[in-house]
Amino acid sequence: MSKVDANGSAKPRPASTRRSPTPGKATILAIGKAFPSQVIPQECLVEGFIRDTKCEDASIKEKLERLCKTTTVKTRYTVMSKEILDKYPELVREGSPTLNQRLEIANPAVTEMALQASLSCIKQWGRPPGHITHLVYVSSSELRLPGGDLHLATRLGLRSDVGRVMLYFLGCYGGVTGLRVAKDIAENNPGSRVLLTTSETTILGFRPPNKARPYDLVGAALFGDGAAAAIIGADPLLCHGESPFMELRHAAQRFLPGTHDVIDGRLSDEGIYFKLGRDLPQKIEANIEEFCKGLMATAGLSEGFNDVFWAVHPGGPAIMNKLESTLKLRSDKLECSRKALMDYGNVSSNTIFYVIENMRDELMKREGGEEWGLALAFGPGITFEGILVRSLS
Repeated sequence: MSKVDANGSAKPRPASTRRSPTPGKATILAIGKAFPSQVIPQECLVEGFIRDTKCEDASIKEKLERLCKTTTVKTRYTVMSKEILDKYPELVREGSPTLNQRLEIANPAVTEMALQASLSCIKQWGRPPGHITHLVYVSSSELRLPGGDLHLATRLGLRSDVGRVMLYFLGCYGGVTGLRVAKDIAENNPGSRVLLTTSETTILGFRPPNKARPYDLVGAALFGDGAAAAIIGADPLLCHGESPFMELRHAAQRFLPGTHDVIDGRLSDEGIYFKLGRDLPQKIEANIEEFCKGLMATAGLSEGFNDVFWAVHPGGPAIMNKLESTLKLRSDKLECSRKALMDYGNVSSNTIFYVIENMRDELMKREGGEEWGLALAFGPGITFEGILVRSLS
C-alpha cells in the first residue's frame, strides 16, 4: 500500500512498482486547482441568495431549499460577494443591462484563478515556466480581446513564442476537450510541454430569481467557481523529476444530432441565460454505452465496465445516477465524481480535473488497482467528450 502524507494525499509508490508510460503517448505530469476566497456551505446558500437578490417570494425560497438538498453539494466557492453587490446593485435588478459590469468582474477574476491554479500545477511539476511550449486555455466565463490566454501567459512569464489555443464557451465538456487538444499537441510536437488551464465563474449568470426562468434556481443550487490546470507531455523526463500519473491513450468526441436545444445558452445585455432540457439524462442514457464501448475498443479492451475506473464530469446527481444504472456500475465506481460534486459543486469545465485528482489519489492508495479508465464529460450539443486513460500509478 502507498503511504499517505500529513495532508491526506497519497504519495506515489516507488518507480519500480509503477507502470511505464507508452513511448510517444501524452501523459498528465502534474495537476493543480484554485478557488476564490469566498466559500459557501450549502446550508447557508438559501438565506444568502434570497437576501442578496431581495427575493420576497416564499415559494421560490422553498423550491431553492429543495434543490439544494437534492444536488448533494456540501460546499462551493464563489467570486460573488457583498462587496461586489454593493458596488454593482444593478446585478440584482430584473431587466438591467449589466453585461459590461459582469465582464468587469469576471475577466480579472477568471485570470487570477487561472494564474493560481497554474502556479500550483507548475510547482508540482517541478520545472520552470519557461519550459512550457504551449498553452491551452478553456473558459465559458469571460469575453475579451486579447483573450485570457494572453493575459495568463503574461502573468506567468511564459515565452513570447508559446503556442496558444483558446477554447471558449464549450460549457461542461470543455475540460476534456482541452485534454484532447493538449494530447494532440504533445504527441505531434516532440519535447513539448503543454499547460492546460480552465477557469470559470458564475458571475455572468447570476441574477434575481424569476418563476419564468426555473433553471436559474438549479444553477444557484448547483454551480460554483474555480480553476484547474494540468501539465501534459509525452516521453516524461524522469531525470528532471517529471512524474506522470495518467496516460491519455485515445480521445473521441461525438454530438447527438437533433439535440442542440437540450442545453441552451444565450448571451444578452443581462448576462448569460441557460436552459436545460428535462430529457438530458435520458439522452445521455440512450447513447452512453455505445460511446464507452467505442473508446475501450481502441485499445482492444474486452473488460466489463466495472473492470475499469471512471472519471466522469458530475453534471448533477441525475446524470450520474442514470450512468450508474445504465452501465450497471458498482456504487463505488463514481465515488470520485460524487466527491468532487459534494466538495465544489459543478464548476463547469474545471470539474473533471477535480475528479481526476481524486482518482489519482485513490489509485495511488491501491495495490494493483485498475490500469484502464474512462474520462468523460457531456455538454451543449449534446456533445460527448471522452478519453480512454491508463493509470501509471
